[in-house]
Amino acid sequence: MEGDVMDKLEAMATVCDFDPITGSIPATKVEITVSCRNLLDRDTFSKSDPLVVLYTQGVESKQWREFGRTEVIDNTLNPDFVRKYILDYFFEEKQNLRFDVYDIDSKSPELAKHPTDFNDFLGQVFCTLGESGSPASRLEKPLGGIPGKKCGTIVLSAEELGNCRDCATMQFCANKLDKKDFFGKSDPFMVFYRSNEDGTFTICHKTEVVKNTLNPVWQPFSIPVRALCNGDYDRTIKVEVYDWDRDGSHDFIGEFTTSYKELCRGQSQLNVYEVVNAKKKIKKKRYVNSGTVSLLSFSVESEHTFLDYIKGGTQIHFTVAIDFTASNGNPSQSTSLHYMNPYQMNAYAMALKAVGEIIQDYDSDKMFPALGFGAKLPPDGRVSHEFPLNGNIENPYCNGMEGILEAYHQSLKTVQLYGPTNFAPVVNHVARYAAAVQDGSQYFVLLIITDGVISDMAQTKEAIVNAAKLPMSIIIVGVGQAEFDAMVELDGDDIRISSRGKLAERDIVQFVPFRDYMDRTGNHVLSMARLAKDVLAEIPDQLISYMKSRGIKPCPIPPAYSPEDHAQTTPI
Repeated sequence: MEGDVMDKLEAMATVCDFDPITGSIPATKVEITVSCRNLLDRDTFSKSDPLVVLYTQGVESKQWREFGRTEVIDNTLNPDFVRKYILDYFFEEKQNLRFDVYDIDSKSPELAKHPTDFNDFLGQVFCTLGESGSPASRLEKPLGGIPGKKCGTIVLSAEELGNCRDCATMQFCANKLDKKDFFGKSDPFMVFYRSNEDGTFTICHKTEVVKNTLNPVWQPFSIPVRALCNGDYDRTIKVEVYDWDRDGSHDFIGEFTTSYKELCRGQSQLNVYEVVNAKKKIKKKRYVNSGTVSLLSFSVESEHTFLDYIKGGTQIHFTVAIDFTASNGNPSQSTSLHYMNPYQMNAYAMALKAVGEIIQDYDSDKMFPALGFGAKLPPDGRVSHEFPLNGNIENPYCNGMEGILEAYHQSLKTVQLYGPTNFAPVVNHVARYAAAVQDGSQYFVLLIITDGVISDMAQTKEAIVNAAKLPMSIIIVGVGQAEFDAMVELDGDDIRISSRGKLAERDIVQFVPFRDYMDRTGNHVLSMARLAKDVLAEIPDQLISYMKSRGIKPCPIPPAYSPEDHAQTTPI
């Protein structure tokens, strides 16, 4: 079966060279929806509150890294999760996946201890993306991981994502819904499903609960059109209406079906839907419906892409910052990450070259400010946390990656590795430039290469929270074999970073452990395409999130130059 699936996906994927402007990689995007059935009940007075964590495995290191989490659904042993996983399918690689299921009893984001604490761990399953990632496929597997226990099953539904960039915003209300609560009215909410090619349905949105009413007005919500119908405007959309119950046993009120094509008509009599409960209809001869749902408003907007902004003239500026602290080891010794070996590149040079070759294609003039931090500088031994690698404070720019590598090697000969490891100064350095240009014409990216030890965590968090308001992103590449817990915390993918009680406006940090992309000898990058994808993975969305938050639209693309046009407008 896996072979067939792999063949299908290979046929779907188009092989092309990495394009630095679009950030496209030879991959098919696959959306995976997760459901579970008959989970273990770990709570004494209620049912479990499940969450699923997806881990992906490094190509060579075989280390498991968290990819993402579903939402938590309270009081259920049969959850259907709304939050999806969107993965790139690399047909030339075997992509191992691990799904861990937990019963969440606290708000703590720390899951690391859970697999050994069987009160929270509900089971796990291993598979490959080839197994789960076939278009219109459905994979059901028993959960394991707890000896002697039947842990239930996990259901993975996958679909190849289309290229539709539209985003729909809509609002609904209901009228005269069935009363389900004994002492009050109903607490209604709606669940939206898109239909699949095999006749099954995949959950794609859940509204909020409106308490104690039979005539609810739900908040407007926005949803990508590809999530609603994957670009097929005639595809059936099923909507179920429920009465919310605290214990998770929500009462079914009824359902109706529509399509994106029908919703596009907007508010009209054509978009008033009877909510029907089929069981009631069979039992009661005079049954008409269980209320009606009306579309109040509908609008659709095309999402601007990263490429739209680049084509519209937005300039990307990269700054490189290299860790020169003593925790890297003495450069004259072979154990040092900065070891100056005349015959091969050290870990920093290798990471700088590999990552730099990816990012330099984004930068129009190929001139990069290159900084070092955490070293004692000649002649007086002053410790600096933002010194120019080329020694020129007035002009820290280096010409391309070769220029940066040359300046890096020169710095190793002249500075003394020291400490502490402070990130905040280089973050604030780039933030000062970003703060000066907030009109969308320029976007700044700081690349920090480090061994992962950090001394000023509180100050760095504050610097990142402040930088999140600016046109700026940070890529942290970790070199060496250390634990990178602090770097993962700064990444903020799952828990948005905060400082002094203030949350970062956007997630602007991407952390990549370089060792995950190296062969066992540590001398060769295994997959430049994979490294490119992961290094640049979040930059497009981070740039778009800044532009959207400031209401900045891409400039129109200037018309192509035409000699004929020029001749007509030039006076003779």
